[in-house]
Amino acid sequence: MTDSIAFGKEFPETRQATALQLAPGIAFGLTHVLSDVEQTWRTLGARGVESPGQSYDFIQLWTATLGIPRTDQFYLTATLNGRPLALLPLHRRKVRGVRILSWLPGPHVGCNAPLVDERSLAAMSSDERRALWQGLLAGIEGADAVYLKAIPQTMRAGIDLFAELGHSLDSDTLYRSEFASWDEANTTQRNKSRRKHDRQQGERLEALGAVDFETIGNGPKALDVLDTMFKQRAARFRTMGVSDPFARREIRRFYDETAWAGSRVPVKLHVLRLAGEIVAVRYNIVAGERLFCLISSMSDDLTIQVGSPGKQCLLRVMQTEFDAGTRMFDMGAGFTDEKRHWCNVHIPVRQHYLPITGRGALAIAAHRTWAILRQRIKSDERLLKWAKGLRGALLRLKGQPAIGD
Repeated sequence: MTDSIAFGKEFPETRQATALQLAPGIAFGLTHVLSDVEQTWRTLGARGVESPGQSYDFIQLWTATLGIPRTDQFYLTATLNGRPLALLPLHRRKVRGVRILSWLPGPHVGCNAPLVDERSLAAMSSDERRALWQGLLAGIEGADAVYLKAIPQTMRAGIDLFAELGHSLDSDTLYRSEFASWDEANTTQRNKSRRKHDRQQGERLEALGAVDFETIGNGPKALDVLDTMFKQRAARFRTMGVSDPFARREIRRFYDETAWAGSRVPVKLHVLRLAGEIVAVRYNIVAGERLFCLISSMSDDLTIQVGSPGKQCLLRVMQTEFDAGTRMFDMGAGFTDEKRHWCNVHIPVRQHYLPITGRGALAIAAHRTWAILRQRIKSDERLLKWAKGLRGALLRLKGQPAIGD
């Protein structure tokens, strides 16, 4: 059941811009039923995806497993002369009284973006692209703002495809490894000193027992590995003094469902064992020649950590995957030491905001201010030290251990 769009219901300034600047032949649609947009989704996703959040099968399983009400699922579409042009799949959540439309899987994927016909979008003028995004939102009712976190900068033919998508704020960097083979990855990313360091870490780990590496796909064996992986992650979150995003029963059930033999979500687990015990795991989603790492874990045993099991696992991942046909390994946003070692592609990531109501505009202003403040704190060593100290004090007041306790 698809609803037609009428421009300007809650965003009156959109009507004039859309009428004057919208490219000819564009029509909009809105539905709350995922299956209504399956063909559009698969057509736009046929070229490949930039995130598991752009996978129809991933989102279908996500919405079903988490029981997201249809009324809170928004699928906004645009066609150009009857052909799919853009799809924006969103979830309505209420945050401090404000009705926010945001990505369905939230922070469980490293980045996300609308699905689009890139060639057609790049052929439009800047004003036409701006009118396109405004037109998609013009018929929305029951929401105050759209918040699109972690959209990677997407350049095609010299055009920044999402530059006109509301108000944007630089927020992070997306890290990827792109190589034609392990030999290229090894030559490009590892100098003599790096190879020596990796070898020494490997020797320290092997001194503790036999080391084995295994790649596991969908099936019963994967479920046992997931159980260990989530226990390792939970221990890590406790040490960090932060909440566990996988603690909800529905979230854990979703990841279990992806790993079943009959799942349409292709999962690949990389597992490192020491003396038969799992000491490091990486959970990945496969999309053709692309591999997206969503979760990684390792043992919190300090005796084992001297051999850097996480880094040793990743070394074997690179050796195995780039010789097996993987051409892009996405390691998500946010800087880590392992990304510095292995990722040769760095993509700016932005937060995009689009107000729908006055309340939404106020919420966006507040969130942008907070995001800017966080960036300033993270970039200033003194402010960061002060913030960590304050956070530790607050945790102790709540009776929770702070890092280093």
